Amino acid sequence: MLSSLSHPALRNCRRLFLRNYEVLINIGVHEFEKKGEQRVLINVDLFIPLAVSTPAADHLDEVVDYDFMRDTIARRMAQGHIHLQETLCDDVARAMLAHPKVRAVRVSTAKPDVYPDCESVGVEVMHVKEE
Repeated sequence: MLSSLSHPALRNCRRLFLRNYEVLINIGVHEFEKKGEQRVLINVDLFIPLAVSTPAADHLDEVVDYDFMRDTIARRMAQGHIHLQETLCDDVARAMLAHPKVRAVRVSTAKPDVYPDCESVGVEVMHVKEE
C-alpha cells in the first residue's frame, strides 16, 4: 500500500503542520455529548508547492501563515454542534484546500477521553486538488 505522502502531486511541496492542537468543542451523537464540550486533538498537514512558498525576501506574505490553520479550525468550531468527527475533518479539510496556495491537505481529529483503555479514537482524511 502506498503512503499518502508518496502521492505524485506532493512532489516539490513544502509541508506545513499543526500538531495536537487541543480544542474544546461540542461534538458527538449521544445525548450526553450534546450537553457539553469534549476535548479534541486536531492535526493538520498542508502541502504547498515550493514555487509559491519559498520566500525570496524572508517576508510572511510569501508563505502560508500558520495562523491560517488555527483560524480555519476556529471558524468551523464557531458554527456550533458537530455530530461526527468525520464531518469535522471533512469541513476543515475543504476549507483549507480552498486556499489558493494549498495543493493538498491531511486532517485528523482524535477524542482522547472516550475510552479508558486506549489513547484516543479518531478520524483522518486527505484531499488533493485536481490539477
